[in-house]
Amino acid sequence: MRPCSPSRTEPARLPGGEPGPAALPARLTARLYTSHFLSTWNSRLFEFGTVLFLASIFPDTLLPMSVYALLRSAAAILFAQAVGSWIDQGDRLAVVRVSIVGQRVSVALSCALFWALEARKGRLSGMVQHGLFVIAVLLACVEKLCSMMNLISVERDWVVVITEGDGNARRTLNARMRRIDLLCKLLGPLAISAIALASVQVAIWATLGMSLTAVAVEYVFIAQVYKMAPGLQRPTGVPPEVTVSSGSRLGITAYQVLPISSLPFYFNHPAFLPSFALSLLYLTILSFSGQMITYLISVGYTSLHVGLARTASTVFELSATWLAPRLMGRIGVIRAGIWSLSWQMIWLAAATFWFFSDFHGMGTNTVISATGLALGVALSRAGLWGYDLSAQNIVQDEVEMDHRGTFSTVETSFQNLFEMFSYLTTVIFSRPDQFRWPVVISVVSVYVSGGLYAMFVRKRRGHLFHAPPSACMCTKRESRTSGLL
Repeated sequence: MRPCSPSRTEPARLPGGEPGPAALPARLTARLYTSHFLSTWNSRLFEFGTVLFLASIFPDTLLPMSVYALLRSAAAILFAQAVGSWIDQGDRLAVVRVSIVGQRVSVALSCALFWALEARKGRLSGMVQHGLFVIAVLLACVEKLCSMMNLISVERDWVVVITEGDGNARRTLNARMRRIDLLCKLLGPLAISAIALASVQVAIWATLGMSLTAVAVEYVFIAQVYKMAPGLQRPTGVPPEVTVSSGSRLGITAYQVLPISSLPFYFNHPAFLPSFALSLLYLTILSFSGQMITYLISVGYTSLHVGLARTASTVFELSATWLAPRLMGRIGVIRAGIWSLSWQMIWLAAATFWFFSDFHGMGTNTVISATGLALGVALSRAGLWGYDLSAQNIVQDEVEMDHRGTFSTVETSFQNLFEMFSYLTTVIFSRPDQFRWPVVISVVSVYVSGGLYAMFVRKRRGHLFHAPPSACMCTKRESRTSGLL
């Protein structure tokens, strides 16, 4: 640990360390937020709605739902290079508009198929039912790719160009957009679940209606954002070769199907470690999603208890979108990342200790153990999303403009791959009394992520933590004394 050496890699701070106001026109940000909300809302709504629709259409088996989810994630991995190349090479507005229309058309056609399968449930032949399901899976792959294209284009490219190197404005924009993501993640499933309680067919029509109603507004608003930000109108294009940090030159062929050719570029990039550390955090079942909720219900939680726990977790997640920008403003983006990951690791360690403590000889499979685990996980989510925002700022700062799509789609591929691994852990250890093993795997993944990011911090700053101010003063005092002697 080096005493009191200021880092030359940290961005300049504003007086007092607080983030200042984002110097962006209100008309631009309002349209950007509205477009982002509509895109995220419809994506979350459809993603959760398909779970309910497939559960109703195939009530006696989880196989169709598992195949649907796995192939959807696999498509994001296999076609990542094509999506990234198009983002890097194509006209910015055309790429985002295609993503909007493609996502809405695939959702509309999927809803039509789900309605047919639901309305004629039990009356279709096996061949027809399986054929419609295969088409629904293909449409889900298209929807996933379009959603990914929209998200990466806007968050990793448009935001950087719009803020024009103003780190404070970028942090504010990132935090508000992440807040929109988290609210949609909470409220979207609640909305479609409430409708599905009355009728699954009504829920299918509601999903279709909301998707089609939003497309015109989103299409127009994103075009207005494009016109208000002159930087976005600059032509994009990827040169035939990419120079990486090691000095070697790597050829990247546009529109390759498999993302293999982008891997050397990704692994050799200076932003690789924070990006890969973020991807590793997707190898977890310690979130209030299907796997952990299923476990909590199995040990005695009611739907009310699950709802309260999930709401508490969302509150901590949202808190990160206010706290992280202020933390980055005070101590810099790189240090904010290690602080956020440390917060997550500390609370997961506490949650794991509580979970494995054998209260009254009852073992881990009890409401008491599960509650301790849920509380620790909820608190850790603030650190998770704080690090997410820090890593996103690092990638935005360091990835070259012409390769943002390529880099970010490879990152997204790893996120989907690790998410698939997390599902695999509960496939292998499927019984509630085996849930401790997915918990261990998830915690190990978070700590490996923390170790990788610590390597990055050490490499950039030469040390992990600043010495306390008192130690700095003592060191200076000793130096002055030695000079007098």
